[in-house]
Amino acid sequence: MLAQYHPNFSKYKTQIENCITHFTSSGKDFVIGKRNAIKLFELGNEVISIKSFKKPNIINKIAYRYFRKSKARRSFEFASKLMEMQIGTPQPVAFFENYDFIGLKESYYACEHLENVFEFREIVQNEAFENRDFIIRKFTQFTFEMHQKGIEFLDHSPGNTLIRKNNDGSYSFFLVDLNRMQFHQTIDFKTRMKNLSKITHKKDMIAVMSNEYAKLSNGNETNIFETMWGLTADFQYRFHRKKRIKKKLKFWKK
Repeated sequence: MLAQYHPNFSKYKTQIENCITHFTSSGKDFVIGKRNAIKLFELGNEVISIKSFKKPNIINKIAYRYFRKSKARRSFEFASKLMEMQIGTPQPVAFFENYDFIGLKESYYACEHLENVFEFREIVQNEAFENRDFIIRKFTQFTFEMHQKGIEFLDHSPGNTLIRKNNDGSYSFFLVDLNRMQFHQTIDFKTRMKNLSKITHKKDMIAVMSNEYAKLSNGNETNIFETMWGLTADFQYRFHRKKRIKKKLKFWKK
């Protein structure tokens, strides 16, 4: 099995390898989905999260061997790069790739498990959330900083940003599910707005985000709002159309 460790965790190689070897029968279930599974493991005084990615089909097995990096490797490399760029993400620990004679058989990504955090999704769903407007503005500042540094997080959605309230009342933001990212010298206006189009369908939140983004960028607030809202509406239309099509296909398969 191919493995790479962050230097801070190389002393735990044997323990981490044991977690991978016995992944199905050990650890504490955290997220068990149809595609991926995440389990928690104790490592010294810390807890790490290990994500087992869905086993690829035969085409992807070959592709991940010869043509593109596995999701586990990309997650590790992108997390390492984000930390170098001082953008919040759980501390990367290691990644693992297991190959057979055809190609990639299975892969795993290990990182720090964050305690006392909540998803940005909770802000979207709960209009009475404490300090909601303030958190939306801080999230917008966090996103603007990413854009200024040339980071395009392609899965920038409400479930992929974790938030922690600190003892001093401030908030820290952490990106997760990192395997789809692009890094640029600069990011143009439309790409920036499109990057925020999956965050929320709520117009009041778009208004707050637009107001804050305009302050940060010295841009025209009306133009920012209209562009962001238009791209959000386009995304919502495509998203719900896709769901309707899937629902119809499931009906006809019965």
